[in-house]
Amino acid sequence: MSPADPADGGRVRLDKWLWAARFFKTRGLATEAVDGGKVHVNGERVKAARPVKLGDRLEIRRGPELMEVRVVAVSDHRGPATAAQALYEESADSRARREEQSAQRRLLGASVARPAGRPDKRDRRRIIRFRDEGG
Repeated sequence: MSPADPADGGRVRLDKWLWAARFFKTRGLATEAVDGGKVHVNGERVKAARPVKLGDRLEIRRGPELMEVRVVAVSDHRGPATAAQALYEESADSRARREEQSAQRRLLGASVARPAGRPDKRDRRRIIRFRDEGG
């Protein structure tokens, strides 16, 4: 990954950095998340064009998980995942909270009874009959 242009103080747009750090698959999704209030920088709601600087603290919400990271490097190029992980440092509290939530979701998913396979013809007819009578 190449660092940002030193002429602008090594700063990169927030949406570009989020994309380069692989928090979002596309830059458009990163922009949408920032505009939707899912990303905060140093506790403030910001715009996608805001420059990211070293030491900035970001709170990134993706679905049910909230990540708290500190910017340790700046880049505007998307590279391999290992290089992307070198751009930030996640707080220990954030990591522990995410792992705990993940374990809870796993346990909740295991407790739900799932059908053995696809419904056969008889089961399908029962489902249709139940659905049509209910609505």
